[in-house]
Amino acid sequence: MAELENPSVMPKVVAFLSSLLKRVAESNDHNQQQLLHQKISVFHGLTRPTISIQSYLERIFKYANCSPSCYIVAYVYLDRFTQRQPSLPINSFNVHRLLITSVMVAAKFMDDMYYNNAYYAKVGGITTIEMNFLEVDFLFGLGFHLNVTPGTFQAYCGHLQKEMLMMQPQLDFENSSSLSLGKSLKTHLCFNDDESSHQNQQQQQQQQLAV
Repeated sequence: MAELENPSVMPKVVAFLSSLLKRVAESNDHNQQQLLHQKISVFHGLTRPTISIQSYLERIFKYANCSPSCYIVAYVYLDRFTQRQPSLPINSFNVHRLLITSVMVAAKFMDDMYYNNAYYAKVGGITTIEMNFLEVDFLFGLGFHLNVTPGTFQAYCGHLQKEMLMMQPQLDFENSSSLSLGKSLKTHLCFNDDESSHQNQQQQQQQQLAV
């Protein structure tokens, strides 16, 4: 979307995604029942990273130099991943690695020019070998479902824009966790229902045109 090219918009997108992912991770951290059924994957660190989610995503935004649309697509990928891998919910131990991997995969799929795995590894504070493993596991976790239709992209953009408008009066995205985002969170990003409803609307419109 053209709005994403506005320099004042992307920091808001980064701040909202950070806030959303922080809420999701903290919710899953406190879900003891879910912890018992979680699998340990290559995305899990031995300890929680000391850098905050927002600072980490701001670092990626500063150095990755990928197109603004990559962050929306990364958001789509994270949602798909959590839906397809229910035993690997986003938490404080894996959110950073999932972030750097989703942005890198999105950049490779969306942009004509992008940095290689070694560069993203440096940005993310991990080794190149680990970055390679993360990419492979993430792709298989997605079932290689990388294509994002214009309708899906617009739907996710609309969701983000709506939430950012709700947050705008506060002018403080770090305190945005006080807002009610329950419908968007649960134990994962929970946007697939909206995506499917959007696709159903498109199908209905196509049927009407056919008639």
